[in-house]
Amino acid sequence: MDCSEYSAKTVVYVYNNQLLKECEKIPNIYGRAYLVHNLIKSYGLLSDMQIKPPVPATEDDLTSFHSRDYIHFLQKMDECNDWEKFEEEQLEFGLSYDCPMIEGIYNFAQIIAGASLTAARVLVEDLATVAINWCGGWHHAQRDEAEGFCYINDAVLAIHKLRERFQRVLYIDLDLHHGNGVENAFAYTPHVLTFSLHKHELGFILFHPDAVVVQCGADGVNGDPTSGFNLTPQGLGMCVQSVLLWGVPTLFLGGGGYNLPNTSRCWTYLTSVILGQTINSSIPDINDDFIRYSPDFELDVMPGNRTDLNTDDYLEQVVNTILKNLDNIFVSS
Repeated sequence: MDCSEYSAKTVVYVYNNQLLKECEKIPNIYGRAYLVHNLIKSYGLLSDMQIKPPVPATEDDLTSFHSRDYIHFLQKMDECNDWEKFEEEQLEFGLSYDCPMIEGIYNFAQIIAGASLTAARVLVEDLATVAINWCGGWHHAQRDEAEGFCYINDAVLAIHKLRERFQRVLYIDLDLHHGNGVENAFAYTPHVLTFSLHKHELGFILFHPDAVVVQCGADGVNGDPTSGFNLTPQGLGMCVQSVLLWGVPTLFLGGGGYNLPNTSRCWTYLTSVILGQTINSSIPDINDDFIRYSPDFELDVMPGNRTDLNTDDYLEQVVNTILKNLDNIFVSS
């Protein structure tokens, strides 16, 4: 399928102001959700997509993966006025260090998870070919604890929802960091293949999926403070185009990305790729965020002056290793 075949009838964009507001509770990405949404809007891309507001996740939705003890603790913290009384339990559930307690944490979890569940639901109900939730992709959260800025694993919950219709789901993680929470969740099922490209491992696909989830973390883009990779939005766009050509229902999620203007550039560009549109490289000067894209006010992110250490021999060795591992995967009919 040519990417240009995607249109407003086939692409759903999950968004409302409440979703953006809840994302503001994560300290290290404060302001990012609004920045991304406003740039997509500035390019006029919203008119080419169906906009779906997120339906908050229920307790049953959340416990389709997370332990009931963890979810009940989040509920208790929503009603608690003195968090210090529960410091030991907070540590037990990973609510410290990079995942500090936040106001209204259970409601936050409901909205963040609900957005990706809403996106997955439109694919299950055959209401769209592609769904986008740039506020999702929190791939580190474990069954019973928060981890790595991730309080709830919306990716796992969305995959569970997709499995209501699709026998095999492929999860592709383009984030700088390993999607360990998603991998752990599906380690013992032949129905979900997790494929993570990150600092320590590479992978290759064989699997013939019925649906695909792509976590498009932008922390590998040049200029990110993590400084791990040297990617460009155009490079990630090539990955997105390759997935779209398979012509299967696909859910795109956000993820990492701590250079906020570059993350906004990246996900806006990827939105245009999904829609099969070419957009101007000059950032539109039509909203209050324009100054955030100085000094060049361009959409493109150029690669840095860094040596590519991925030799042909190394890449061939990695691919061969992955292919051998895939031979060991039992895929039920």
